[in-house]
Amino acid sequence: MKSKINRRSFLFAMAAAPLAAAVQQAGFSVTAGARLTPWQPGNLDIHHIATGRGNSTFILMPDGTSLLIDAGATADALDVSFHPRPNAERRPGEWIGRYVLRHLRAANRSSLDYLMVTHLHPDHIGEVTDTSPPSAQGPYKLTGITDVAEIVPIDTLIDRAFPNYGGPLGQTASFAQNYVAYAKSRVSKGLRVERFRVGSGDQFHPRGYREVPGTFGIRNLVANGEVWTGVGEQAKAMFPPLDTLAPRDFPNENMCSTGIRLRYGDFGYFTAGDLTSYTYDGDLPWRDVLTAAARAAGPVDVATADHHGLFDGLSADTVRILKPQAWVIPTWHISQPDILQLERMFSERLYPGPRDVFATTVMHENLLANSRLTKRLRSNDGHIVVRVAPGGGVFSIFVTDNGDEEDRVKLSTGPYVSTRKAG
Repeated sequence: MKSKINRRSFLFAMAAAPLAAAVQQAGFSVTAGARLTPWQPGNLDIHHIATGRGNSTFILMPDGTSLLIDAGATADALDVSFHPRPNAERRPGEWIGRYVLRHLRAANRSSLDYLMVTHLHPDHIGEVTDTSPPSAQGPYKLTGITDVAEIVPIDTLIDRAFPNYGGPLGQTASFAQNYVAYAKSRVSKGLRVERFRVGSGDQFHPRGYREVPGTFGIRNLVANGEVWTGVGEQAKAMFPPLDTLAPRDFPNENMCSTGIRLRYGDFGYFTAGDLTSYTYDGDLPWRDVLTAAARAAGPVDVATADHHGLFDGLSADTVRILKPQAWVIPTWHISQPDILQLERMFSERLYPGPRDVFATTVMHENLLANSRLTKRLRSNDGHIVVRVAPGGGVFSIFVTDNGDEEDRVKLSTGPYVSTRKAG
């Protein structure tokens, strides 16, 4: 009987010897139950933090430069939202801040270089409730982003539109006003707050703490309905003039999300907050900002399923364009992920070859309702850590236990061979 050859194993076996050596030296050999080995110079670590209360992604670049994307903290009830992880003894933003500080120490750092806010929703910046304590540092309350800021000093805060958000999306909600108060407080103290520059290839630049092999860069792809053209730093507008639209058709906050493409050698990564692709069944095609952003990114090795894998997230074309080896779904609500989104991520009709799909925290009810495909998830509860070896040629993915702060590995997958050429 002929044995079946695993494509990934075959590709890795055929990779050059230097790649195998890089894996052995970069902290990839971690068995289940052991602690995740710390970041090492030359590694790229991408941590999708699973608090069960919203999105947060921590990136430690090959030279030790750090970037946190969002720090969600929802206040939804347990009948519709995952229970807080590790527990409810601290607020979600506090757990995120502690997680970040813990992993920064591996790079001998104690502060964040960048914090990027994709858009102003509670599951990305933090909800404000009657129990949210006031900050002693400024005229705002502690939740999500501001909780992180109390624990980890932040050098540069970057969001989609500071200081003028404009448009029909008036920032009147308490959570948005709280975040804006924090940003303004930073400015009053002389701290950096910047508007996300679509098309820029150096707004999130490595600070040069160490020399590293290979090329690394982050390209700003999309924000406020503007998408990078692929030429220089030029961008094109997706949204039509607002005075031509009925109020019900105005772009919403999700559609204004920021998105980036990260490259390290041949490795590529895409993430774009809560961008959506839904066009009211073709009636308003300009609302499909996510597919336009994916087209600007091109194929990658790892991608997030934006807007939590909800019905209006990934279009079929987005999946065809990105065609990653691994999907990461930032989930926390009972509705996440949607069965059609899973169908697309797993579909070899949209692109051929194996792929692994991970989710951060999936409620039991969703696992049951969508069991035909949720049973194929590699993980449905835990921090998802993508670790790329020096030079970007290979990577592995670890799932670590989010029930405590020990960073113990529950699952190790890979190595995967990076296959997407930098553009």
